[in-house]
Amino acid sequence: MNLKEALTTLPQYLLPHHGLSSLMSHLTHCENKAWKNLFIQQIIRHYGVNMEEAAERDVDAYKSFNHFFTRELKPGVRPLTDAKNAIACPADGAVSQAGRITGGDIFQAKGKSFTAASLLGGSPERARPFEDGIFATIYLSPKDYHRLHMPLTGTLREMVHVPGRLFSVNAATTNSVPGLFARNERVAAIFDTEAGPMALVLVGAIFVSSVETVWHGVVTPPTVQSVRTWQYGADAPTLKIGEEMGRFNMGSTIIVLFGKDRAQWREDFKADKAVQLGEPIGTTLA
Repeated sequence: MNLKEALTTLPQYLLPHHGLSSLMSHLTHCENKAWKNLFIQQIIRHYGVNMEEAAERDVDAYKSFNHFFTRELKPGVRPLTDAKNAIACPADGAVSQAGRITGGDIFQAKGKSFTAASLLGGSPERARPFEDGIFATIYLSPKDYHRLHMPLTGTLREMVHVPGRLFSVNAATTNSVPGLFARNERVAAIFDTEAGPMALVLVGAIFVSSVETVWHGVVTPPTVQSVRTWQYGADAPTLKIGEEMGRFNMGSTIIVLFGKDRAQWREDFKADKAVQLGEPIGTTLA
């Protein structure tokens, strides 16, 4: 950890993460026109949000900042790959890391890692299908589209809400906080796909404590003290490749897991690569 990273990260250990997120939630859902328009315009200018891609370009049309933040895109601006056996990118953003799950460990940054079992709520049984498989961590910045979509067609098997902290997930914190993604609050959805089990893990972050899915609605808040699970049987939803599966109310990170010899990433799908929803990032294996 260098000095800049230390100054960015160490104060976060002292912050009341969930209290700040609750305050931010009130601010981002405020429907006062002057406030929400100012907030939206500042974010557009500061981060360079491309409103030409938005289904609704008029700032006045958004009832709150969060309504803007989870905005829809125009039809056709994120074409879905039609390549054979392709895995589609689930989000706009940048690759934080991508590679193999080695000995149950997922690489984070600068010699830091965390286990698949801890990421998925502390269950070795839940993590077992992903032993020696592959993972990808995609970071969504404030300028990005914040809805998440299916990399493959899948039938939902289980959803897990894991309580935790809400550290930032920017590069400085990722480089500095051990086991970051297995410490932050998160929601994991396990799907059965043509490539076997697939896990999509939606990781919260500071000012980001609200995660929702299309089949459940808002999963968090509330924040709880222990892991919550939902099992899906005969009435389990099946979502097609490219369909929306969830969203962040404010932005964060999605982690994708596949099992051993079930899928592979493209050679150019590497750390720091900018990616867009729907583009091919890998292929399933026979």
